[in-house]
Amino acid sequence: MSETFKTVAVFQYSAEALIIKGRIESEGIQVFTMDMHTIDTDPLVSNAIGGVKLRVKAEDEQKALQIIESIQEYAIDDQGESICCPNCNGKKIVLDSTIDSLKSLVLLLLFMLPINQKTKYRCEDCNHKFYLK
Repeated sequence: MSETFKTVAVFQYSAEALIIKGRIESEGIQVFTMDMHTIDTDPLVSNAIGGVKLRVKAEDEQKALQIIESIQEYAIDDQGESICCPNCNGKKIVLDSTIDSLKSLVLLLLFMLPINQKTKYRCEDCNHKFYLK
């Protein structure tokens, strides 16, 4: 008997995939990963091979997708509250890259960690970038 599998999510890095995989497995659904070890060996090939894929049996696809949708993807503060955009008051806030200056890029290329980097956020509604105070 041949079983059909469906890809329910794709992630750039294995750490993200493993978190969602654990959540889906906690609901009794068997989850398989594809390309995880390849990306762990060389993370720079993630985009080239299409990222880490989470796959489930076809009959579990809808339940797995519901679980994924139920997970909050947006940033929260230290108290667990949603972060609001200071520009539009939107709640679709994601972490943004802090490598936005030549100095940060040079330090990164020299394998030195940027010191005193604040966490930068971006609102998906208005694309406003900001730091929390």
